[in-house]
Amino acid sequence: MKYNKLVRDKVPDIIKGEGKSVKVHFADDEEYSKRLADKLVEEANEYAASGDAEELADVLEVVYAIAIAKGIHKVQLESMVKKKRDDRGAFEKRAVLDEVT
Repeated sequence: MKYNKLVRDKVPDIIKGEGKSVKVHFADDEEYSKRLADKLVEEANEYAASGDAEELADVLEVVYAIAIAKGIHKVQLESMVKKKRDDRGAFEKRAVLDEVT
């Protein structure tokens, strides 16, 4: 079966441990960036469809990988989240913007 998608680091070894053979290649920076963006959409869609916390954890893992690939440390990323929250708020009030006139 062909997949052609980015997988977690241990997945090829897990598959080999099941007695199957795998073919993998390792992405260069450009391909990695594109595949991470694709993976983010994939994981976000899986979470949206299931609401499963495991899928939400996958989304977060991909976000962290994207940040690292862009040279952004986890602490910096969390600082950006805090600044945005301070400036524009979070989503705690559950406000839904219906219309602006």
